[in-house]
Amino acid sequence: MKILSIQSSVAYGYVGNSAAAFPLQRLGHEVWPVLTVHFSNHTGYGAWRGPLLAPADVAEVIAGIADRGVLGSADAVLSGYQGDPAMGAVILDAVEKAKAANADAVYCCDPVMGDAGRGMFVRPGIPEFMRDVVVPRADIITPNHFELDFLAGRTTNSLTELLEAVDVVRETGPRHVLVTSVLHGDVPEGSLEVVAVSDEGAWAVTTPLLPISPNGGGDVTAALYLAHLRTTGSPATALERTIASVFAVLEATLAAGTREIQLIAAQDAIAEPPTRFTARRLR
Repeated sequence: MKILSIQSSVAYGYVGNSAAAFPLQRLGHEVWPVLTVHFSNHTGYGAWRGPLLAPADVAEVIAGIADRGVLGSADAVLSGYQGDPAMGAVILDAVEKAKAANADAVYCCDPVMGDAGRGMFVRPGIPEFMRDVVVPRADIITPNHFELDFLAGRTTNSLTELLEAVDVVRETGPRHVLVTSVLHGDVPEGSLEVVAVSDEGAWAVTTPLLPISPNGGGDVTAALYLAHLRTTGSPATALERTIASVFAVLEATLAAGTREIQLIAAQDAIAEPPTRFTARRLR
């Protein structure tokens, strides 16, 4: 595939495009990374340097890609954290242009807004913008459990409630929903789930809950799920392969005792996802 990925970038470490591009390339896909920021490192360190690019400058880069006459060959647009509605508008404009040039192109949005235990960590107004403007335009979304609850306007404490919330969000536009970091009353202690839902059904994978929560894992997950979903056409297979690779990355990160995810060390598990987790059908 050819993927237009509009995300942040860091020189040191792995978040945004710096986390998404290599796994996609390791799977054999062509990535066109468009940067929304170029920081020295991710903001989780509490200090960083580098520019936050103006939406107009990002739009210019995308326009330059269109000038090459290749935008119609893009199979997908991928986006992550959107720190400003103006940047969101640039991304949505790129989605519109890509789809106008290629009716089969899809938009995969990771609606980054917050997390359980931390609450919302984006600027005021961004969650509502994501819910009301961006998510309805997406074909694929990859929220975590906390973000799904916000998008659906409810709190979910069971698998049944979670699936009902997914259905509410899917009614607004996106047909494919991948929910990460799922914790509810039916999940065994020491485990968590990832749930995939589409028109074809719903599936879940249960994994051990590792004692780490590094930055960039969600960016890798969104990129891999987009890639596997589009190449296999199977949400269940995409779920199994994505989680197998991401879990291997997290295991390598835990073993290394580092703050940055170990994409390079675990690259073989990205290129050839191990047969490790089996998706169980929920409906």
